[in-house]
Order: sequence, then C-alpha cells, then structure tokens
Amino acid sequence: MLEWRKLLLLGLFLSLGPVSSVSECEPGYFLDEGECLDFEECEEQGDYPTGDDDKKTGICGPFANCINTIGSFYCRCNPGFQTILKSANFTPGASLSCQDINECMKKNTICGPDKDKCVEENFCGPNAACVNMPGSYRCTCNAGYAIKSGALNFNSTEGPCEAGCWTDINNYCGNGTCQTGVNGPYCQCHAGFTNYGHKAARCTALQCDVFKDTDDLEKNFPMASDLLTQLRRICVNMPNGEAPENMDDQEPLLNFLRIIDHVLAAGVLNDNKKVSIFLDMVESALKLIGPLIKAPPMRRVGVYTELDLFSYKTPTSPRGFQVFRTNSVTLVIHLETVTGDPSKYPGFASVALLSYANLDSFTHDFYGAMDPQANRSFLVNSKVATVSVTNPNTTFLEKPVVLRFDHLVQVNDSHHICVFWDTSHGDGSWSSHGCTAVASNSETTVCSCNHLSTFAVLMALYDVEATFELRLVTTLGLSLSLVCLLICILTFWLVRSIQSTRTSIHLHLCICLFVAAFVFLVGISRTENQSVCATIAGLLHFFFLAAFCWMCLEGVQLFRMVILVFNTNFPTSYMMAGGYGVPAVIVAISALVNSKGYGTPKYCWLDGKFIWSFLGPACVIIAMNIFFFVITVWKLAQKFSSLNPDLNTLQKIKTFTVTAAAQLCVLGTTWIFGCFQFDESTVVMSYIFTFFASLQGVMLFVMHCLFSKQVRDEYRNFLTRFNAPPKKNSFDVNLLTGKQNASRSSQDTGESHI
Repeated sequence: MLEWRKLLLLGLFLSLGPVSSVSECEPGYFLDEGECLDFEECEEQGDYPTGDDDKKTGICGPFANCINTIGSFYCRCNPGFQTILKSANFTPGASLSCQDINECMKKNTICGPDKDKCVEENFCGPNAACVNMPGSYRCTCNAGYAIKSGALNFNSTEGPCEAGCWTDINNYCGNGTCQTGVNGPYCQCHAGFTNYGHKAARCTALQCDVFKDTDDLEKNFPMASDLLTQLRRICVNMPNGEAPENMDDQEPLLNFLRIIDHVLAAGVLNDNKKVSIFLDMVESALKLIGPLIKAPPMRRVGVYTELDLFSYKTPTSPRGFQVFRTNSVTLVIHLETVTGDPSKYPGFASVALLSYANLDSFTHDFYGAMDPQANRSFLVNSKVATVSVTNPNTTFLEKPVVLRFDHLVQVNDSHHICVFWDTSHGDGSWSSHGCTAVASNSETTVCSCNHLSTFAVLMALYDVEATFELRLVTTLGLSLSLVCLLICILTFWLVRSIQSTRTSIHLHLCICLFVAAFVFLVGISRTENQSVCATIAGLLHFFFLAAFCWMCLEGVQLFRMVILVFNTNFPTSYMMAGGYGVPAVIVAISALVNSKGYGTPKYCWLDGKFIWSFLGPACVIIAMNIFFFVITVWKLAQKFSSLNPDLNTLQKIKTFTVTAAAQLCVLGTTWIFGCFQFDESTVVMSYIFTFFASLQGVMLFVMHCLFSKQVRDEYRNFLTRFNAPPKKNSFDVNLLTGKQNASRSSQDTGESHI
C-alpha cells in the first residue's frame, strides 16, 4: 500500500510540472528543507560496551569502530583484532565480528627463545635435580633427601633438600626402616628383604627360596645341586638384606660363570628336564647377582659363556632403550622392560645377556611344543642366549625385545623360526609362542618376542619322502655296488701281478665302501632300538670317513712319487694309521662330545648339525687332495719339459693322477649333493644323491678294473682257463704269479688306461 501511494504521489508531481525542491532521497540520505543530506549512521546507532575502557559504536559489535562514508558506513576492527576472514574491515550485514589476534601463534619468535632457567642458575640446591619447564622450572630432591614438608616437587623458596628420616614420609624404604647415619638417611631392610647394598634404595623381597632343591638334584643332577647350594649361600649371606661390606661385588658373578662353564664342559645336560632346571637357575641367579655390580657395564668371555651385563642405580626409573652384545647375539631392550612399573622402581635394576657356546648341542632334540608338519624337522642354527632383568613381570611385554642371531650354518633359501625354551611344556621344549622372525637371510635372523626367557633360532629341514622309486634305486644300486666292490677286493687281493702300494690303497678303499654299503643297506632304518641304531650310525660314520682317508692317502702317494724322486715306498704302518686311525679318533671324540648325535627318529645316521663331524673332515680331505693334485700336475709339467724326461714313468704317473682325480670327483660329488637336503624343493637333489651314493662301487670297479688293460688281461686269462679243458694247475699258477711277460713297471704301479 505504501509503495502504491508513493507511485501515485510521484505521478501527481510529474503532472504538475517542475518543482523547486526534492521530496524523497536515496538510501543513506535524509530530506532536510527540500535537500538530501548524508545520514550519520555511526552517530545514530549509539555506543556499545567493548570490554575496554573506551566505548565504540554498537552497530559493529565489540572491539570495532564504525566508520561513516558518504551515503553509507562500514566497521573496522581495533588494532590487535580481526575477523575470522582475517580482515580488519567488514559490514554488519555479513554477520562478522572482531576477534583477538594470537600474536604468539602468528610469530612464535616475537619474544625470543625460551631460556633454560636450570642452566642459568642452580635454583634447587646441591641435593636436588632441576627440571626446566616452559617459562619456569621444577625442583626434585635426589634419593635419600627431601624437603621437610615431604613434597616431591618444590620451588627454590621451599627448599633446600636435606638428609633425614623425613625422606621416608611416603614409605620410600618399603619393607625397611629409615635410619639417619653420618652420611645421611638410609634404609635398613627387614628380614627377607634387600636393597643389595644400595642404602638409599627401596627394600625388595630377597627370594632365596628359588634356590631350594625341590627335584632331588643331589641324587639325579649333582652339578646342579652344587650350583644351587652356592647360589643359596650367596643369597642368605646378606645380613639384614645388605651385601657384606668386605665382599667384592664381582666375585659372586665370576664364580657363577665358572660354575656354568664347568657344567657345560662336563656335558651333563643330556635331557630336557636338566636343561630346564639349569636355565631356571641361571635366570634366577642373574636377577640376584646382577644388582650387586657397582661399576657397570660388565662384559666377560669364558670358555663356554659370554656375558654382557649392566646395572642401573638412579633415583628415577630410566627410560629409552639400550643395546647389549655377545659375539653372535645382539639384544635391543627398552629400559621400561628392565625396571617395570615406575611407581615401584626401587632405585636399582639390572639386565643381562648371556650366550652359551655349546648349549645348542644339548637342546637339538626337543621340539615337542612346535607345530608338527609332515616331512619337517628342525636344527638349532644359532647360539642359545638367556635374557634376564630384575623386573619380575616379563610374561607379556608392552614393548617387545629384539634379538639378532648369527647363524651357525649358512644355507640359502632356508626357513628360520624364532623360539624360546618353554619349561611349562612337559620337561622343557623349544616353542615359537610369542616370538616372530621379523627379518632373515642366510647369515642372520632378527627376532621380536613379547616375553623374556632363553632364546634361539631354529632352521626348518624338509625331508623328502622316501618314495618307492628312491627306495628301489637305493636297493638295486647298493646291491650292484656290493657285487662290484667284492670283485675289486678279490682282484686287488689275489692278482699279484698288479699289487703295489697304490693297489693296496685301492683294496682298503673298496673294503671300507663295501662294509659301509652293506651296513647302510641292512641297518639304516633299524631305529626301534636306540643303542643298536647308534652303533649302526657310528659304523657308517667310521667307514665313510675311512674311505675318504684312504682316498687322501692315494693323493699323498702320487705326491711322493713326483716330489720324492719317484720313491714309491710307503710304510704299511703309516698307511694303516692314516686310513683307520684318523677316522677312529674322529669318531671317538664325536661320541664323547655328543653321543646323542648318533641316530635320529627316522634313520640310523648323524643327527642335525652333527653331520658336520663327517662333512667337516671330508671337506678337509677333499681340499688336501686338490692341493696334492695341483702340485703333482705342476711338477709333471716341469719334468715333461726337461731335456731327458723318463717318458714311460711320467706317462704312468699322469695316468694315475687322472684316475685319482676322477675317483675324488665320484666320492666328493656324492656328498656335495647330499649337503643340499635342507628345504622342500630337493626331489631332484635327492635322486642325484641316491644315484651317486648307491653306484659308487660300480664306478670304482669301472675305473680301477675295467679301464686297466692289465686287469682286463687277467680277467680274460681267468675266463679262458675257466672255460678251457683243465690243465695241470695252470690257472692257479698264472692267477697267483700273473702273466710271465708282465713288465716290471706294470708290476710296480698297476697301470690303468682311461
């Protein structure tokens, strides 16, 4: 209605013609005596309280000024204020207001760097620690000192920290009584509690009962009983929970390490129950003895042990992590794991990493807690190491420990598993529960475990199932080899025309392989009786090693023929000592060190890494033979190039060298393929190994008999006389004396032509 009236009035004025004044103005102006004047919006709105002492225009809200313009106005924020759009000017219709600018956030260096007041001046006094805080500081009394009000934190006006029994206002001594001495207050522990001689530290339970004989060890495990007695003596000889004043802090630990060396050297840890008892005592002893050490760190290398130990004596619970090392094991552990709950930290703590030189050989048969899988067995492939801390709650850690193990046997593409010794599983067994392999290669494995115990790394060995084809190849091949070896033995023993030092070596080589093949064929699977199985494994170990030793003697003989001016004399006693004495010594030492290594649950052969008691000497013999052959060939080349060479003799030695090298390849290659039986993808390797191993006798018969012209002539002569009409003792004479026209050189050397 109002707009309609305005239009009606406008039409009336226009119809009347020109007028001398304006009757209506634009927004922002008002009509005064026929003239449009600017409207002062800022003055009309009145004042609005802003929180400051002055007053500003209310239309713009607090902390803003109203600025009038011709025909309009706008708002401007006071200095130090802005809108949320980060602008100083705005119009009220935009629903904006002025807000305080945080200059410290906008330019955090405006006031300069924060100063460390604890560095500038010692505000807290001599018996307190100063902790810097933003713009301030805090003082904390050292252990054994306090301000008389009993407050834990204070400022410089409330101190200083003083020694006195008021330091135990919050029962800092725990199970002890606060006493004031010449050097200040100290904790006198109650009976059954200790602070290990750190008098300003809290008293903790002295658990000597863990060293009681509860398993009749004196009768079943005398060495462990002696160890337990000595540990209990150390524990109870702390009067009133204090270490004796005249006691060397390292003496108990050094005695303890010597006892461990003695136990490991004696080889008495021959079952898993004894291993469990031993490891429990070690962990308990390290917890007891570790805090006694006054000057950390402590590193000791014994005959069978290696220790890295650190003992902490700090007023507050340490934080961070620390690295511990032995020769083959590295430990990374958080100090919160070492000390436990900070509110219960007694003022001392210790952590120890102890690795054993030969404990892996005593624990290689106990995998009952591992997940069973078909065709899989295990080998302990690292040193065994115990981690012990004073914190009693280590069954589940918030921050896992990390251990890196160096492998004892380095095999590519092998599968490794991190394990710990689980005493809760039967009498004790390796278990992977709570441990994970986070990284692994052929040389090392890194483990992460959420509990503490004794740890190691297992290598999974995958046995290829003995299929019908493999068993058939083994049976037929070994049977044929036995026949061929028997022919070789009769040939080298009865045919005098070819007998020499070299054929004597071949004779004993064939005897060793014949006995080994026969024992293998009839006894390799006789595992029902442990003693019989161990005997079979020992015989195989001896005769296979003896075969390698006789092969080595052939290399020595060739070396003597070339170097010692073709002197072929080789005393029989020396040959017997080298061919049978050396393997007998190796087998005897191996049986004394680890009698459990003979026989496995599946086969009567060497168990796990104990196979290296055979492969190690065999590799040494192969290396020696290669050396002898290289020197022989080199010397032969020199002699062939001389002015007057004995070509006939040199040619024979050359032929012998080639034959011996071929023999080395036959025997050595067999066990090279046998070394690769470590993972699932070894079917091809298994067939190759079975083929070479079962046909060794056949190959030796071909090389030393069929390829020898003189031996072939003897066979032909034998067959001819066997089929011809009988003549007066001609066969016996020729068989025993040989062909009448045999050359002397052939009689001495038994030439073989390949």
